[in-house]
Amino acid sequence: MAERPEPGLRLAESHQDWVRLRTLIFLRWTAIAGQLGALLVACYWFDIALDLPLCLATIGAAVAANLVAIRLFPESRRLSQAEVTATLLFDTAQLALLLALTGGLNNPFALLILVPATIAATALELRPTLLLGTATIAMISCVALFNLPLTTKEGVELAMPPMIEFGTWVAIVVGVIFLGGYAHRIAGEIHSMGDALLATQLALAREQKLTDLGGVVAAAAHELGTPLATIKLVSSELADELDDRPELYEDALLIREQADRCRDILRSMGRAGKDDLHLRSAPLLAVLREAAEPHLDRGKEIRFEAAPAPGGSDRQPSIYRYPELIHALRNLVQNAVDFAQSTVWVDAEWTGQQITVRITDDGRGYAPGVLGRIGDPFLHSRPTERSARPEYEGMGLGLFIAKTLLERTGASLRFANGAEPVAAEGAAPRRSGAVVEVRWPAARLLAPETGPLGENIPITP
Repeated sequence: MAERPEPGLRLAESHQDWVRLRTLIFLRWTAIAGQLGALLVACYWFDIALDLPLCLATIGAAVAANLVAIRLFPESRRLSQAEVTATLLFDTAQLALLLALTGGLNNPFALLILVPATIAATALELRPTLLLGTATIAMISCVALFNLPLTTKEGVELAMPPMIEFGTWVAIVVGVIFLGGYAHRIAGEIHSMGDALLATQLALAREQKLTDLGGVVAAAAHELGTPLATIKLVSSELADELDDRPELYEDALLIREQADRCRDILRSMGRAGKDDLHLRSAPLLAVLREAAEPHLDRGKEIRFEAAPAPGGSDRQPSIYRYPELIHALRNLVQNAVDFAQSTVWVDAEWTGQQITVRITDDGRGYAPGVLGRIGDPFLHSRPTERSARPEYEGMGLGLFIAKTLLERTGASLRFANGAEPVAAEGAAPRRSGAVVEVRWPAARLLAPETGPLGENIPITP
């Protein structure tokens, strides 16, 4: 039973324009300061002979790049994927050239060439990340083969044993691959979680707006009732007094008819609005039917059952009609209806300490490969599972939203597959498909049996 996210909540999984130019400019200024500091310390503290003009020219290229970027673009500009890739490729090439001029892999700062590749892995999509990682490996390999030796001013060459130098090269290559893959995976999960949380907030905000709108409608119907009644009364009196003037008499009747029409419209609107304004709680089964109502006419039978668990009271409990609860249960029922063969069961049971709702269908159930990961946003099955069961391809966001909203009400969820085999065609439906069990502590959900509706305000003439 897979989830198809609602169109209004569908979010792109590819992100663009994440990185601000100001961020890359700041990082480059930091790198320039570090390079100049290391160069001056090496020359004047450790008496290492370096080609200062060439090294300073290489650092000057980074300075010029920053100045050009500041001149041409506002620092608040967000860069596209291609622009970030080009910027990081330039930084990698600049650092590789500086390493080649300062001893290659014998330079202890050679590991810093991992920085642009790691930034790319966290900020870019897979293809530019692979491009930058490959370029980094190629450049560090060239630096290992072609570099100016690191010597002191007395002519003593500073070099690591060949085996250690080779090990450094292997460590950098492995670092590019491992750190890049790890950072890209973690960043992808963080961004997916951010998108999913945003979608959850949008779903809850939409449900809350519908609830608030119902209250506004009910209030409008209540407040406009009195002036409409006055208009009707006055128009009726005018009609009685204008019997001898037909043209004015018809106008008075028209005013009365339109007042009656407005009254009927407001009455129907108020009836819908009062459900959300005044009915803050309802019996458990009524709330479940309300959540499933949009899916009752979709060609699948939805069976509702409510009974006390052992030790529970025979009286059906009344629960709060939280917008997030109704929206989340509706989402779970939608999943069951989407992938049931013919029947969906919505069962409820209660005790004094716990309320349980169980939604089951007679479909094929969850794919084994994703059963343990249900509730993660943007969850996709393996290609082999998609080819065998294409309905699982969209699973993830809707279930994440439902799970998050229900957990906000104090619920815990369990996902499983039914134990009964799929019923043969024409046979009675069996609970063979996906099972979603939602449990609440009774104290989090139960509404008071009775309560004040508010103080009556006397009408003064």
